[in-house]
Amino acid sequence: MTKYFISMKSVIERYKKLKEEHHQLMNPASEVKFWQREAASLRQQLLYVQECNRGHYCQIMSVHLKDAINSMRDGWCRQLLGHELANLNIKDLQNLENTLEMSLKGIRIKKGHLVHQQNTELHNELDLFRKENEELKKKVYGEKDVNEANTTTNAPDTVHNGYGFQAPIHLQLSTTQAQNNEAQTKAMKLGYLFNLMAYYKLLHEY
Repeated sequence: MTKYFISMKSVIERYKKLKEEHHQLMNPASEVKFWQREAASLRQQLLYVQECNRGHYCQIMSVHLKDAINSMRDGWCRQLLGHELANLNIKDLQNLENTLEMSLKGIRIKKGHLVHQQNTELHNELDLFRKENEELKKKVYGEKDVNEANTTTNAPDTVHNGYGFQAPIHLQLSTTQAQNNEAQTKAMKLGYLFNLMAYYKLLHEY
């Protein structure tokens, strides 16, 4: 107790001494300004210390909060997979079931949208294949009609000349007809192949 009293007494004496020195050096107006500046400086230092402490505290809390969130997320994911259900009551299980149903509903909606989009693209491809097939058939049949027209035009000359040119003409007609038949067969095979590929793709998607 005596030691504490002596310490307080020395502090008071030092304060009085400093006060006397300031009175000797400064007038009252200057002294007021001096102490105002000192108070402002101390206030700034106090705010700085508080901000540092608050920042350090917030940083620590942020780390703990992240750890807690990660732990809760991991536990929630395991529960969604059907694990760690022992500590859940009926209400918790019902909430978990509702969450799963909502998740499945969203997944089914997204899946249905993608399936519809793929089906639309597939139908567009089928239409394109059909159009290409029709154009190819028109080209083949168009060439055949032109060849038949040429044959009809050359037939009277064969009858009138009578010099044995009938056989080569028949040979030419047979060769042209074989080429037309071959082109037609290729076109039909090509169209069938396109349709078969599209149909196989449709079955594969489902």
